[in-house]
Amino acid sequence: MKSFDIIIIGGGPIGLACGIKAKEAGLSYLIIEKGCLVNSLYNYPQNMTFFSTSEKLEIGSVPFVSHHPKPTRAEALEYYRRIALKFELNIHLFEEVYAVEKQEWFEVKTSKSDYQAKNIILSTGFYDLPALMDIPGETLPKVFHYYKDPHYYAMQKVVVVGASNSSVDAALECYRKGAEVTMVVRGDEIGERVKYWVRPDIINRIKEGSIKAFFNANLTEIRANEVDIQTENGVITIENDFVLALTGYQPNFAFLEKMGVQLSDDEKKYPQHHTETMETNQKGLYLAGVVCGGMDTHLWFIENSREHADKIIDDILAKQSLLNQM
Repeated sequence: MKSFDIIIIGGGPIGLACGIKAKEAGLSYLIIEKGCLVNSLYNYPQNMTFFSTSEKLEIGSVPFVSHHPKPTRAEALEYYRRIALKFELNIHLFEEVYAVEKQEWFEVKTSKSDYQAKNIILSTGFYDLPALMDIPGETLPKVFHYYKDPHYYAMQKVVVVGASNSSVDAALECYRKGAEVTMVVRGDEIGERVKYWVRPDIINRIKEGSIKAFFNANLTEIRANEVDIQTENGVITIENDFVLALTGYQPNFAFLEKMGVQLSDDEKKYPQHHTETMETNQKGLYLAGVVCGGMDTHLWFIENSREHADKIIDDILAKQSLLNQM
């Protein structure tokens, strides 16, 4: 069984940043990713543009050169692939972690092998599990919780649920490919967090009637050829071919709890961790990136969680130094 100072679960940008810091510190490490390299970014919509500028997405002190003021998904995939190759990171792709148990060391069981590690860094993000609406018809094949490309929905009647960046991008792109788009928004307006260069566009399309929108509304049932929407004026039924339920995503809380990480008792489900070291209530188990925010998935992004790698590796090195002095 192979042993490491650190096993990093999750091969996204922050997982890669942790691997770079571990390598620079002379620590043995392994990054394990259940999908492709930066799997969450790969699953973003094909035409997605980041809110952040490229320099805020940089890791390993390697410049991120973009042809646009805001980098695209394709540019980010290319950048992080070059990062992994440049630093020759020890990373296993398409290998899923099934269990992590704390013995004297951490015992890690995956779909391909078993490992031991003195420390674990959990950097799994939140994009793998959609926040479900729990309504009748949600499991129909016409319902999608992820959006990739607008062409698929050309000349179709599409309901987009939500008013986040992903929902707004999907609504605009599908409309411009000839779809008849209806948005169902729980709040009373398009959210302020929507990208500032996109928000006026969606507001104007709604105003002119190009995109229909129901505010203070909820989708209540989905059927093969229609949907029900609870509006301020009662339930209405409209014809429908596809539903894009872009209602957000959440960390794998069951996996966190299985590893013994304590979650807050409220609906936010914040995982317990020390903000200066990122260590959880389980000694030697650290959190990095979006997973730290629980259901508040808007708290952490690449640009403000890159520092987690420094905090974690510094803490591990400090503990090693203390042990060596004893």
